Amino acid sequence: MNNRLRVLRAERRWSQAHLAGELGVSRQTVNAIENEKYDPSLPLAFAIARTFGLPIEEIFSES
Repeated sequence: MNNRLRVLRAERRWSQAHLAGELGVSRQTVNAIENEKYDPSLPLAFAIARTFGLPIEEIFSES
């Protein structure tokens, strides 16, 4: 699954650790999602979308 997480995080000048804290996950989880090594669960994907104020479809797309 492709995602724009790294770009969105960088636009806000957030570190991976900051975003991880907002989401209640580890920094390693954020890193794995950004590098497309891990697909987030549906609840985590919704949490990411809420954090950025965007629909899930604007963050994640099919490979």
